[in-house]
Amino acid sequence: MGKGPFWHSRAVDQSPASAAALDEGRARSKGVWDEMAAGWQRHNDVIWQASLQVGEWLVDKVAPEPGQTIVELAAGPGDTGFVAARLVGKDGRLISTDFSPNMVEVAEARAGSLGVSNAEFRVMDAENIDLADNAVDGILCRFGFMLMLDPQAALAECRRVLRPGGRLAFAVWTGPEKNPWVGIIGMVLRQQGYEPPGDPFGPGGMYSMASEEQVRSMIAGAGFQQAETEEMEVHWRFEDFAGFWTFLTELAGGIAVFLRTLSNPERDELRRVVEKAIEGFRDGQGYELPGVALNVAAS
Repeated sequence: MGKGPFWHSRAVDQSPASAAALDEGRARSKGVWDEMAAGWQRHNDVIWQASLQVGEWLVDKVAPEPGQTIVELAAGPGDTGFVAARLVGKDGRLISTDFSPNMVEVAEARAGSLGVSNAEFRVMDAENIDLADNAVDGILCRFGFMLMLDPQAALAECRRVLRPGGRLAFAVWTGPEKNPWVGIIGMVLRQQGYEPPGDPFGPGGMYSMASEEQVRSMIAGAGFQQAETEEMEVHWRFEDFAGFWTFLTELAGGIAVFLRTLSNPERDELRRVVEKAIEGFRDGQGYELPGVALNVAAS
């Protein structure tokens, strides 16, 4: 799925030391998402139900037509791309990609279960897209760009491989004040004396592209001429606390990996504190934790 100084519209330091650090960071991120793949395969319905409206917005803005070629970057289980695959039809093609080989396997298996037959599945780094110039008609990326260590490079690559008139649509997360579904666990970890993994505002962090102004600057810097943005509410619903804890321990990227490093007593105590912390989000049907995505379309 993809995972520093705060990103502005400037290039990443490409000195040998910095390049080595970036490579190390990418390897760690790849390891995290390879480890998450099994959980995403088991519980993908949680992710897709929460982000369905976002995925449909992205596909609508790319506006796939029969016979076209669409790429999904950082596709994870691939659901957003599969919506586009239906629209391009048997004469069109979806290229579903992720830099995690395990996630690519999950997407391919999911396509088989859904009857998607016009897709190919490739391990691919969005920062170095292995496609020719002017090769595709549209690009989708749901919650991937902010997890990349060099999203500016990825945006430039998108511009390069898009045909004239092609469109890019992607979603990132706004700031922690609008996303308690993830912010609350960071708060609890700090209260309990743990340091949450990584800088959520630095490159590869959840909030590294939370600013609309910053995102527009990055898009322009990549060579796109027009951009449209829209904030969209996302609601994470869980029937009980066990469902939310499963989300944290099996799907939540670096947080899930961190939780697995704790001893059983430490994890049990943290679970107790987290359950108390989200009590305010309980309703008559379980728990509903809000969030806000920043949806972006560029051409």
